[in-house]
Amino acid sequence: MLVVRPITMTDYNALYHCAIESGYGFTSLPVNEALLSHRIEHSEASFAKTDVQCPTDESYLMVGVDSESGRIAGTTAIEAYVGWDTPSYSYHISTILHSSRRLGVNKVVKLLTLGNNYIGSSELCTLFLLPEYRAGLNGRLMSKCRFLMLAEHRERFAQTIIAEMRGVSDEQGNSPFWQWLQEHFFSIDFSLADYLTGSGHKGFIAELMPKLPIYINLLSPEAQAVIGKVHDKTKPALKLLEEEGFSCRNYVDIFDAGPTVECDLRHIESVRHSLSATVKVAQHQSRQKVILSNTSFEFFRATITEVDFHPESETVMITPEVAQALLIQSGDRVRFLMIR
Repeated sequence: MLVVRPITMTDYNALYHCAIESGYGFTSLPVNEALLSHRIEHSEASFAKTDVQCPTDESYLMVGVDSESGRIAGTTAIEAYVGWDTPSYSYHISTILHSSRRLGVNKVVKLLTLGNNYIGSSELCTLFLLPEYRAGLNGRLMSKCRFLMLAEHRERFAQTIIAEMRGVSDEQGNSPFWQWLQEHFFSIDFSLADYLTGSGHKGFIAELMPKLPIYINLLSPEAQAVIGKVHDKTKPALKLLEEEGFSCRNYVDIFDAGPTVECDLRHIESVRHSLSATVKVAQHQSRQKVILSNTSFEFFRATITEVDFHPESETVMITPEVAQALLIQSGDRVRFLMIR
């Protein structure tokens, strides 16, 4: 059984291993001891905060733990407020028409315009599973457990929820989109720019990025071809989010041109269809597979299990093993999502 819980400093070595395995372009997991340690400390402090009525600088980093081996299988996270302490940039794709009535010419062109349009949103991020744990429903648990958290603790998050999807790059970390930018505006390679961004050193973006909109048709064919496209390893994560109602509103990453997708928190499918019930701990005949979480925030736990749900009494029966894993007992409230 895989159980999701908040990260602690004892998980550092596992997090570092995940950072190495995640590869190029995974900005939120830089291979840097100080930065990863700081991220764990920040998450611990964020989960410990009480009486939070609106999002600020909180960062909630969680890990999936194999209950049998105790091994960390992967990570998942939510940033409460994009752009609170570091700049957040993206390109917006817009369309303009160059027209001359006298010449009878109409030319539609697209532009990339640098901006800070998602400041104040909450961000789903750092979803990563080690290869040996990618089978079955583990990826679904790591993604959707965040929606149970959003549904149960809405006051901690913004109304707009976003996710920046990793764009196209090869195994050596070369991004076709970045190669064009590097040739014309930068003198550093993609892996270094990606690392600097992940480490919070984003000042070079404002200093070196082109200030005026970029005509997309002036980019290299290779760069144009990857705008709004995702890395092959990111396709399953994008599919899950699209099923939840997320879509791209023509915003892309400034380094690899991967799409940013967004959805109003109230309209996320798993938020809308999640249910709240009272727990009864007992051995039972399982009838429904669900993603199940407790309602604690500081001691958040979530897993996939089979339950016996009684909608007329708003009770859900779970086994003692599941109750122990989620730190709950009979009479406690839980939130869950049916797996269809």
